[in-house]
Amino acid sequence: MKIFTARFWAYLSVVLLVVISLVLFTPYFDVFKPDVRFVGPVDRVGQVKTVTINVSDPDSGLRHVGVSIAQHGIAYTLASLDFPEQGTNHKSFTVELNPRSLKFRDGEALITVTASDRSLFGNTARLEQRVIIDQVPPQISLLSSYHNISPGGSCLAVYSISKETEKSGIKVGDDFFPGYPAASGDSKVYLAFFPVPLNPDKGSLRITVHAKDTAGNESTASVPYHLKPKRFRSDSVEVSDAFLSKVVLEFQQQDPGLRGKSPVDTFVYINETLREENSKAIQAVCAKTASVRLWQGPFLRMKEAAPMALFGDRRTYTHHRQKIGESIHLGVDLASTAHAPIEAANRGVIAFSGQLGIYGNAVIIDHGLGIFSLYAHMSELKAVEGREVAKGDVIGTSGETGFAGGDHLHFSILVGGRFVDPVEWWDPHWITDNVEKKLPQVS
Repeated sequence: MKIFTARFWAYLSVVLLVVISLVLFTPYFDVFKPDVRFVGPVDRVGQVKTVTINVSDPDSGLRHVGVSIAQHGIAYTLASLDFPEQGTNHKSFTVELNPRSLKFRDGEALITVTASDRSLFGNTARLEQRVIIDQVPPQISLLSSYHNISPGGSCLAVYSISKETEKSGIKVGDDFFPGYPAASGDSKVYLAFFPVPLNPDKGSLRITVHAKDTAGNESTASVPYHLKPKRFRSDSVEVSDAFLSKVVLEFQQQDPGLRGKSPVDTFVYINETLREENSKAIQAVCAKTASVRLWQGPFLRMKEAAPMALFGDRRTYTHHRQKIGESIHLGVDLASTAHAPIEAANRGVIAFSGQLGIYGNAVIIDHGLGIFSLYAHMSELKAVEGREVAKGDVIGTSGETGFAGGDHLHFSILVGGRFVDPVEWWDPHWITDNVEKKLPQVS
C-alpha cells in the first residue's frame, strides 16, 4: 500500500520551492517604507547650520537618499546618495545649510528628505520640515557701566539682548558663566555673576558677553573692567605625625582602598587626588541653581570667630622638613568655641548635606543665580537637602571632620561653580557698590 502518491510528492516539492523562494527573496517583498528622522531640532536656521539625518531600512536595505531645500519655488539639492549594492540598512549623515550661499532670504523654507529601499515595490519615504531662516545675530547692549574686579573676586554684569536666545552669559577667557533673566516673564535683560581668576593677566584676560540665538547665530561684546591689584599669602605648614595618624585613620575607614598605604602616601592621595574629586563633585552640585535671586544683603560671617586661614593662601606641606604637597586655600577658616552653631549665611535652598571628602561633614546652599555657600568640617549636620533656609538658620555645628587639624568652620563662596573670596560677600559696601547699584538699571 502506497502511503504517499506521486501527486503528493509533486505538491510537496512546489511548497518547498515556494518556502525556499520566500526565505531567499523576502527582502525584496518588503512593503515597509524606510524610516527617516532628523537628529535634534531643525525648525530654525541661522547663517550656517549643520543638520544630521538618520535613515534606515532593516528589511531590503537602502537604494537612494536625497535632501533638498526650497524657498519661493526654487529648490536646491543638498545631498544625493546612491547605494548600488545590497547591505546598507542604515545611514547617518550631515548636510550643511548656508542660506547666504544659496541666496535665500530670511523667512520660511522647506527641507525635504526622500529615501527609497531595494524592495520590488520601490517603497519611498518622504519627510518634510518647514524651517524659519534667520541670519540676523542677536544685538547685545551692556547696561552695567563699571566692573571693578580683584583677583579671586566676583563681579556682576547686566546686559540686554535684542531677541530670544538659546543661551547667553559671560565668558572669562574660555570659561562660560550663564546669565539669568533680570525679571520674570519675557525679559530681555539679564544678570550674570562671574568669578575672576586667582592670577589674572590684565594684558590677556578677556571678558565678554556671549549670546547665541535659537537659530544658532552668535554675538559677543567686550566687558570693560578695572583690575585692582591683590597679593595672596604664602606659608609652610609642618604636618605632624599626630595629624597624619588622625587623617589616616579617618580616611581609611571611609575608603578601604587606602588601607596598607603609608601615612605620607595617604596624605598625598587625600591632598591631590581626593581634593580634585571633591572639586568636581562640588561643581556638579553647583551646576543646578535657582534662576532667581534668593539672597538679600550682605552674607553673614560666623559670630565671634577669629580667622585662621584666608582665601588664596598658598600652602606648602612638609613632613620632617621634606615637602609632601601644596594647595591653595579656597575659603576662610573661622574658629570660635568647639561645636559652635553654624548659621546659613543668607537665604537659599540646601543643595547638599553630607560627607564630602576633605571637607568632612559639609553643607552647600544655593542662593540663586549661580551663587553658593559651602560650610565644611562640621561635627553635626542639621540641614536637609531640598529645604529652604533663612539667613541665620542654624544648619550644624563646627567640628574637625575631614582634612582639618582642629575644630573650626571652613567657609567658601562659589560663583558659577568656582571658588571666590568670601570677604567681598560679607562686606555691605561691596554689595551696595557692585550689586545693588547695578540692579536699578533693569527696572
